[in-house]
Formats: sequence, C-alpha cells, structure tokens
Amino acid sequence: MTSSAVAAARTILTRLHDVMASRSAAQVKLNTVVEVIGSGLNSEVCSVYLLREGMLELFATRGLAQEAVHVTRMAVGEGLVGTIAERIETLNLAEAAAHPDFSYRPETGEDKFHSFAGVPIVRRQRAVGVLCVQHVEPRRYDEVEIEALQTVAMVLSELITNADLVDEEQGLGAGPAQTGPLQLRGLTLVKGLASGLAVFHQPRVNVEHVMAEDTEAERQRVYLAFDKMREQIDRMASQVEFGVGGEHEEVLETYKMFAYDEGWARRINEAIDSGLTAEAAIERVQQRTRMRMRQIDDPLLADRMHDLEDLANRLLRIVSGQIGTAASMGLRNDAILIARNLGPAELLEYDRRRLKGVILEEGSLTSHVVIVARAMGIPVLGRVRGLRGVVRDGDQLLLDADQGTATVRPAQVVLEAFEARFAKSRERQAAYAALREVEPCTRDGTRITVMINAGLRDDMANLSLTGADGIGLFRTEFQFLVSATLPSRERQTRLYRDVLEAAGDKPVMFRTVDIGGDKTLPYLRHDDGDGEENPAMGWRALRVALERDGLLKVQARALLEASAGRTLNVMFPMVSEPWEFDAAKAVFDSQVAFLKKQKRPMPEAIRYGAMLEVPALAEQLDVLAPKLSFLSIGTNDLTQFLFAADRSNPKLAERYDWLSPSILRFLRRVLGSVAGRNLDVTVCGEMGGRRLEALALLAIGIRRLSITPAAVGPIKELVSQIDLGEATAFMAGLLASPPRDLRAALLDWASARGLACD
Repeated sequence: MTSSAVAAARTILTRLHDVMASRSAAQVKLNTVVEVIGSGLNSEVCSVYLLREGMLELFATRGLAQEAVHVTRMAVGEGLVGTIAERIETLNLAEAAAHPDFSYRPETGEDKFHSFAGVPIVRRQRAVGVLCVQHVEPRRYDEVEIEALQTVAMVLSELITNADLVDEEQGLGAGPAQTGPLQLRGLTLVKGLASGLAVFHQPRVNVEHVMAEDTEAERQRVYLAFDKMREQIDRMASQVEFGVGGEHEEVLETYKMFAYDEGWARRINEAIDSGLTAEAAIERVQQRTRMRMRQIDDPLLADRMHDLEDLANRLLRIVSGQIGTAASMGLRNDAILIARNLGPAELLEYDRRRLKGVILEEGSLTSHVVIVARAMGIPVLGRVRGLRGVVRDGDQLLLDADQGTATVRPAQVVLEAFEARFAKSRERQAAYAALREVEPCTRDGTRITVMINAGLRDDMANLSLTGADGIGLFRTEFQFLVSATLPSRERQTRLYRDVLEAAGDKPVMFRTVDIGGDKTLPYLRHDDGDGEENPAMGWRALRVALERDGLLKVQARALLEASAGRTLNVMFPMVSEPWEFDAAKAVFDSQVAFLKKQKRPMPEAIRYGAMLEVPALAEQLDVLAPKLSFLSIGTNDLTQFLFAADRSNPKLAERYDWLSPSILRFLRRVLGSVAGRNLDVTVCGEMGGRRLEALALLAIGIRRLSITPAAVGPIKELVSQIDLGEATAFMAGLLASPPRDLRAALLDWASARGLACD
C-alpha cells in the first residue's frame, strides 16, 4: 500500500470511526458511510450492495437515484456487482458498459456514469456484499483508490455483521446440512487407502475488531507475532525426520523464505498505518493475496501463494491468541484431515501415527504439501469442491486416493467392504514384496525389463523395495518446480550424484528438464508462452531448453560432473524432429569438451536417448535411430497428440482408450522401424503400469517398461503368468481385424487363461 493510499484510507477510517461509534440505526450509518467514502475519494457515486435472501440488494447510495435503494436487486453472478460477489475479486473499469457482464438498471439513473470500480465485502472468506464507486468521466481508478476501497470494505464487513444486515448462514458457498452417505470425487495427489474420522484442520480466525485505537500498540503485536511465527518455522524445519537432502528440505527452505519476507511484513504494517487492528491488517493483506490467487493461471505460482496463505493463517492465530489448529489440540483417533489447502509446515505438525489421510478442496500435483505428504506416506485427495459444506467434524470417512474418491458417512456394508479391500490390499502388497528378488520372466523364458519412474531423491528407496531393474525415467524438473529460484549447478550436481549413488549398479535414465505447459516456473517467464490456449502443445520441454540454452548448459554440466566414473544415460523430451536432438546433444558435446579441457573427471560412457511423444518423430526414426542408444515412448503425451484430445479435459479424459487399435498399431510400427538396431525401446508412463495394457504392450513386442513403483509387483506377477508366444499370436489377429471393443476381447482372452488383469 503506497503512502498516499495509507493517507486516503486513514482519513476515511477516522471519519468512519465516529460513524461506527454513534447510536444511529444501521441504515442511517450506511447512508453516512457512502457519503464519507464518496467525499473521501472525491467520487460522484458510492454505493453499498448487501446479500439478502440470496440476492444483492442496493442498501445505500450517494449519487444514484434514492428511489432505487432496497428496490434494485440482482443475483450473484449477474451484472458487475454480481460478478464481483461471485468471484470475490475487484473490478476497475474505465467504461463499465463495455464489460461483458454489464447489466443496465434504468431505475438507478446510472446511464450517465462511465467509470466503475467495485470491491467485495468479505466475511469468513465469503462475499456478503459489494462496495462500488462511479464517475461520469471514463477513467480507470488509481491503485491508491482501489486499496483504500478494499480497506474500507473490511470496516463495512464488521458494521453490517454487527447490525445483522446479512444472514451469514446464507452467505455464498454455504450448502445444506448433510446427514446421509455421500461419495465425493477429486484428483489423486498421493495414492493410498485410509479410513478415519473427519478432522477440520483450521476453523478460520474471525476478525471481530477492525479499527485500531492505538496504532503503535497494534504494530508491536505484529512484530511479536512475526518473531514467534519465525521461531516456530525454524524449530519445525530443524525437527524434520526424513533424512538429509530430500526435496522436502528445499520446500521448507522456500517456505522459510516467505516467513522472513520483509515485503510481506511491510504491507501489513502499512495496513496498520491506515488505521486497522493487527488482525484486520493481516486479513487485509491476505484478502489481496487471495484475489491475486484467483487470477493466477500458473499452478506453480499459485502454489507459492498458498504457502503465503498458510503463513498468514499462522500469523493471524498467533496475534489473536487463538491456537485453533487440530494439530495443536492433538489427534485422539485415526483421522482424515479436511482443509481448503495446507502448507507443508502445517502438515508436519500432525502426529503421523494418527493422521491417516488428507482431503483438500484445492491442491495440485506439484504443490509443496504433496511433496511432504509423499515423503510421510500419507494419501492425499485434492480438488474436492464444496468439501466443507458436506462434511461434518467427526464424520466417518473412507479415502480411496487410488480411485480418486472419498466416502462420507458410509453405510455399514460399504464400511465392511472397504475394510476387507484394505486388508486384501495389505495382503497383496506382502505378496508383491515377496517378488522383489524374482526376475520378471514369461512362462516361455523371455526376460522383461521392469524399471520405475522417479523424480525425487526420496523415490530412490523404491529401487530396493520393489527390486526394479533401474530408473527408466528420472524427471529432473521436479527440483526446478519446488525451488523458489533457478537451482544452481552445484545443487543440481548434488541431486544427480545422490541419485546415481542410491541406484548403485542399476541404470538411471535422466530426462532433461521438461517445464512449460502445465509446469511453468514463476522465475522463468516467456512473453509468448504465457496464457497459451493449448500449453501441452506449446512452449515446453526441449523447445524451452533450446531457446534458453543457458538452462540446458547448466543441467548438462551438472549431469556430466555428477556421472564422473559412471555411465550417464540422458534423454531429451518432446523431440519432434532429428535436428532438435542434434541441437540438444551439441550442448552436451560443448560441455564435454569444456570439462576435458579442464581435465575434470568424466563419465565412463554417455548414452543418449530421445522421448517419442510427438507422432511426427516416428516418421523420421530412420534418420534419428542411428544416433540413439535408447528410445523412450511417453504414452501419456503420445496418446493425447494422436487423438488430438487434451488429457486435462475431463470430457475427453476417458474417451480415448490406450487399447485402441490406432495406438497399438502405431507402437508396433515404431518397433518395426527400429528392428535390427542395437536400440533399447522402453514404454514410460501409466499405460505400462496397468496389467491389461502391459499385456498388450508385451504382445506387440515391447520388452522394457518404466512404471510407477506401486505397479512393479503387479506387473512382475503378470509377466510370470504369460505365454508370450501365444499372446503375440492372439494380438496379431486382433490388430489385423480389430473387433469393435479390443479391450473387452483381450480381457476375455486373459481371463480364460487365469491372467491377473483386473
């Protein structure tokens, strides 16, 4: 908040203090409020709309027709005012009528006013009204004026709540009470099964007193709260028990960086200067953060903002003296934690013996809390909309993060079935563990290579746990995604060296950084890449690395130095044409020459590979194959490109089957085009980790799979049951004359032979 914004807000709040202290009726106070704000901002119109019986009603105005007060009403989402309330965001328009959501109300006499600015009046994270200003002159409002409006809106929130002008129970987002069984769907963030009682992570601290009596006293309260919060974070980071050097440590370092951010503390102090209490100042800055979060399409930057939200909640609890978290009160039973979102440090506060699972209203695959939860072995389900409106504290919950579902208040028969499945799952895991030392060979003696995908230092433990043959895909971008800044060469080298040491004699295929698309970095922007309509096909992966060749040079040097005395296997993602592979390899060649000149230790051998994800590359494999040591087929991206179907679109996610003749014929043709060459061909991705799909892949000639660690046991079991010659002959017949449902035909064939393909 600028000094002029502070002064403007301060002047208005000083006058509002007298209005709030008066014994006037609430309507009289609101009538005075719009006059105070209007004159303070030199605004021709100032209006307040409040949520009543589900509609936004004009309650007070300066400048619009008084006859419209309590007459003009609009639905949430209707018009500019309804849009502000629905989205809980600010609008600032030079020409209101040009906005697509503009709705003209003739009874207000607003036709002569062009400019418009409005802010939501928020109570308990819900919009309970809208404060707006208008001018005849078309102009955008200064940031100073918007910030002053946002600060004043907080004071109005207290006024209208104390005067019972809105029914908070009917605020936006409130759902009907739920009592019966209910199944919720969400996004799997960390796989696993869990059952327990619902525990709400944090009932929010409600800011009751907004206007400060003593600014200096409020400032001291914030200083002390910051000190205590930073002490808590430091203590928590020092007590983490995951071992040394994991990505979770980098997450916590980034989190600590936010806790010590002077810019954040300064914004809170400026809000106090405008006349707010310590709690209101923190909430004021937090509201602004939330509004920014709603406008952020970048999932990684949004995750950073969630960390700041987590810290703001912690600071608010400290300054208000309301302890409040379920962690601080202790878990008494096996619990499933319910939250809108969680910061990594908040998750670490819970007793791991009692915390069985987490369900989030938000959350993403790359969020910091997911990295920590994976290290803790806790299943997490995210993106469960309206969660807190249908779950009550203490409800029985069954969490199936494998299937992306959670059952609330299950019927006894459902509970018993889940417990039986849980027990069976534990039995299966024990049986799969027994296969750890068994080599995956088919009944007719063909050795299949089964490797795992990884992206974290902590994932390396899965090599020995599963008995996998190596790491078929190490996603190097994860280190970039969890870092607040571009990872240094030294840090990258340390990670790659640790991974190779953990792998021992087993190979590791490092994929160079695959960022862009849905994995954007806040510290690496590109004007043409922001806001792409189809980011999966845009500025990402090798395309980014070749344009930002400094990024690839640093990574190449780090990989080469980390692999000294060993074999380095490196592959490039999303190669579309051979020249892209040549350009990427040239970057490595230049770093090899540099290190040799410096007489630095070198890798014993370097094997180069490419990811086949773009179908166009299949047409030039005769050109590229002689330059490769291995080829990895990325079935996730390849499928969406073959079918022109965005896999992130829920309408298309289940529409195109991996067991489509188109995909299997394509893959078989790829194998044929490189037959006879000394070239390892591996299928990476989810397709190879599903038993029926794996059967099909083996039957068309694939002999190497790289899959999730959890799939290794089931795939090893399947391999041991297959007569590969028989399967190959049957698949050849299916692809020569494809049935209407190839999946069903293959499943029937497998079932008749007792193959475990469920």
